[in-house]
Amino acid sequence: MPAPLLHIETTPALPKEADVVVIGGGIVGTFAAYYLARRGLKVALLEKGRIGAEQSSRNWGWCRQQNRDARELPMATKSLALWEDFGRDSGEDTGFSRCGLLYLSNDDMELAGWARWGEFARGVGVTTHMLDQKQASEFGSASGRSWKGGVFSPTDGTADPSRAAPAVARAVMALGGSVHQMCAARGLETKGGRVSAVVTEAGTIRTRTVVMAGGAWASSFCRQFGIRFPQASIRASILSVAPGAKGLPAALHTAAVSATRRGDGGYTLAISGRARIDPTLQQFRFARHFVPMFAKRWRSLAPGGLEGMKSGHETLSRWRLDRPTPMEHNRILDPRPDRKQIELTLERARALLPALAQTPVSAAWAGYIDSTPDGVPAIGEFSALPGLILAAGFSGHGFGIGPGAGHLVADLVTGAKPIVDPKPYHPHRLNGSAWGEVAEF
Repeated sequence: MPAPLLHIETTPALPKEADVVVIGGGIVGTFAAYYLARRGLKVALLEKGRIGAEQSSRNWGWCRQQNRDARELPMATKSLALWEDFGRDSGEDTGFSRCGLLYLSNDDMELAGWARWGEFARGVGVTTHMLDQKQASEFGSASGRSWKGGVFSPTDGTADPSRAAPAVARAVMALGGSVHQMCAARGLETKGGRVSAVVTEAGTIRTRTVVMAGGAWASSFCRQFGIRFPQASIRASILSVAPGAKGLPAALHTAAVSATRRGDGGYTLAISGRARIDPTLQQFRFARHFVPMFAKRWRSLAPGGLEGMKSGHETLSRWRLDRPTPMEHNRILDPRPDRKQIELTLERARALLPALAQTPVSAAWAGYIDSTPDGVPAIGEFSALPGLILAAGFSGHGFGIGPGAGHLVADLVTGAKPIVDPKPYHPHRLNGSAWGEVAEF
């Protein structure tokens, strides 16, 4: 069963030219196109499959500051306000709500780590509340258990992954931009050492600026132009249950399982960090870059199968512009969910939250989470190819910071004052110097 997704109709005719072409119709690409269109630029947004159909509709929907790495926290904070602004300014509904995020634990080390982060957060103006045993047990009363402690972040929230990216794409079209589904970008043309056009399966668009927001496909696309972008993907499996459970928190995290209320009243269920590594040639190529990250998270990761090889998103091959590419052979990354993990997740969720005992499973799916070696997004222009701006490698937490990332991309394109300091995100940092600086989250 694929992840639930709102389908929208998009622009039928491809423009001959554009000020900016955005490749990738996930949450980052759609918000980048939105903020560019708001500034009066002629924008064309290309998506090889359906808007939001890959990881942007396959995540939990959390929009959080809590437990963010220090490098990402400023963007997370800005993004919360931008989620609200977007709904007001566009009239579109992304399902965003500052419902608060609840973390519960009986592990002293985990609680100590959250307390340390809380001290740091208060120093930068983030509201977060440590919960003692009584408070945690009250907040977590739906579990019927006693908890040693926890955290409640009241200003954090969630949005609806099934509708957010499509809603933003509709707003792009309302501003005069064009959005093209089932239209793969095969490559780029250059003139005088910089981008001059995007070649798609439906024709060529003349442009001097391209944003590559292709998620798990970004590294293989960059490789076509001799650009080295270390990227690796893991396959995470989650499920949703039907509406009916009452009295549960809107968003709850525990070490055993996490639950998030969906827009339809059901819940998304997942085990944080648990995933499989499906080996690919690209992973072997960049293996040494990812040693610190995988070593830090080895307890949560397990070997996978041939899903990654078959999907084609991490290929090392070069493709021609006059023939179908791997992106046309696989319009939507829809890997098989790990059945054992789905069963374990459901078992843990029903044990933790008795109200879920009678709610049937409505869907189960998997998605490829694309990561950088340090777990922080890569956003910036490549000096080797002026006019090509990367926005990828969001490492499993790009949905919540999608508005901030899109805004930063628009700032870089237009030369406006950046919404946040862009230096921590620049892809040039991934030359080897940051391999050991794995994000804390």
